[in-house]
Amino acid sequence: MRKNILLVSGLLGLLTLGNTLHAQEFRLSPTPQTYSVQEDSIALPAQYQLQTEADEALAPASVLLRHLLPESTSKASFRISLGIKGDKTVKKYNRYIPETAEGYYLKIDKKGIVIAGTDARGAYYGVQTLAQLLTLDKLPQVEITDYPDIPYRGVVEGFYGQPWSHEARLSQLDFYGRNKMNVYIYGPKDDPYHSTPNWRKPYPEKEAKQLQELVERAKQNNVIFYWAIHPGQDIKWNDEDRDLLLKKFESMYDLGVRGFAVFFDDISGEGTKADKQAELLNYIDEHFIQTKGDVSPLIMCPTEYNKSWTNVEGGYLTTLGEKLNPDIQIMWTGDRVVANIDKQSMEFINPLIRRKAYIWWNYPVSDYVQDHILMGPTYGNGTDIKDDMTAFVSNPMEHAEASKISLYSVADYTWNLEDYDSQASWHQALRVLMPKHADYLETFAIHSSDLGKNNHKFRREESQNIRPALDALCQTYKKNGQIDKAAFDQVKKECEKICEAADKLIATDENPALTEEMAPWLIYFKQLGLYGQSVLHVLEVKQDGKQCVKCALEQARTQRIWLEQTGKHLNEKASQPGVKCGGTYLLPAFDGLLEAASK
Repeated sequence: MRKNILLVSGLLGLLTLGNTLHAQEFRLSPTPQTYSVQEDSIALPAQYQLQTEADEALAPASVLLRHLLPESTSKASFRISLGIKGDKTVKKYNRYIPETAEGYYLKIDKKGIVIAGTDARGAYYGVQTLAQLLTLDKLPQVEITDYPDIPYRGVVEGFYGQPWSHEARLSQLDFYGRNKMNVYIYGPKDDPYHSTPNWRKPYPEKEAKQLQELVERAKQNNVIFYWAIHPGQDIKWNDEDRDLLLKKFESMYDLGVRGFAVFFDDISGEGTKADKQAELLNYIDEHFIQTKGDVSPLIMCPTEYNKSWTNVEGGYLTTLGEKLNPDIQIMWTGDRVVANIDKQSMEFINPLIRRKAYIWWNYPVSDYVQDHILMGPTYGNGTDIKDDMTAFVSNPMEHAEASKISLYSVADYTWNLEDYDSQASWHQALRVLMPKHADYLETFAIHSSDLGKNNHKFRREESQNIRPALDALCQTYKKNGQIDKAAFDQVKKECEKICEAADKLIATDENPALTEEMAPWLIYFKQLGLYGQSVLHVLEVKQDGKQCVKCALEQARTQRIWLEQTGKHLNEKASQPGVKCGGTYLLPAFDGLLEAASK
């Protein structure tokens, strides 16, 4: 058995539910736990015989399979067996099926295909893996035994600012299903019926209907739709408000919601009392969650949700740990509001709350740096903490489509921590989102990764591909006025790539939602590339002495003004207006070179 990712060399066409991806390597994602593969492959017959039991819980898996392979007939000799542990259909494979929830066993050979899940969701994930394999010219003969490291994996829409559109949320839920994420927590801060002052009121008809549609789409994708309420800022600790909260939950239950959360984050006043929170949550758990019988565990976000805001001696977290019913999940963002999660962080929080924390990871959320769009690799979290948490959910950007770059890798990471490769996952995410323009998207993304200086002191690597050349060019020129030719050529080529990428991405209709979100930054990105070219032109002119140095300097300075004004007047409605990218290394390097050339 090999514990690694499945790679198939050669030029392959990877079809991801409508998107065609050409790649030199095919990569299963999330990375399977174990698999074995033979050198032989098989051509999928035109027809097959589906063997499965009539189980309503298997419906999402069965529907997906029939969508992928519609030509099912009882007369075909090639069989596809789909079932869960205990079903007669897959009974002889029981010993191969993982014990872990949501696991599956997938076998492909010349006789047929077996997809046997630990449970219904596991069977669905087995079909999703088959969906990826079906994009190959021929099916590899494989055996895969797979399961997730983290029980709950997904997304919390919990950012400030413009909430996602209904269409964006539907697209997100499909994306979660494909990538084996099982949780979506609806908690946008600017939804007035989620928070103060209208959390007591029912949703209007239009909004209620949309939420019902989201719940149904989540069900189709085997995603638990959690609806969160944020009552803490004005809640009164009395029976009336408690009953109004339960009434709101009942109305959401009637819309099909089967997951509920209560957020006490970012509040002040009476709502922050740990004993009162615990009393209310226990009542909800005992009189609503447990009595329904078909509702997922209750989640709460505490007021002290990170270490830097925790007063251990004040006893807030220890009170929650002691008084909250043990099956209520407690969220945690780490050492700070925005921080990577590591072993030390888990060892701090879990003893206090007397349970494994439910991780709320504040990335790629950008509500505190809205002049940036975060497109870089997803890295920094520990790979040795799978046994220390019950869940890991990512808080994304208001840019739903662009957030999928990071969310793709969050799905990869939370499924198999030990084998997670942030760079490989990032490259694959770019190709999933824009198969035909992936190289251009990478050029933009690698210079749109860092957050810049921010109050949370959370930073990301940026422009790694060109940093050595930038450093060499700047150091040599500033030291003696000479041009490092090799470094100069690399930087010049990168500026050309920047301009070309901006042009190609702004004009493509390959992923309109993504292009629309990136557009302000792409406009700025083009100006950044042009500015870099004008600065390099100054260096050339000064060196050969055959052209007007004054003219070249004036052109570069004018281009710098264009860059500044472009960035200032885009994205003006944001809390931090304007746009920035390439600000960590590219722009400072160009500015430094221009300053040195002006002397």
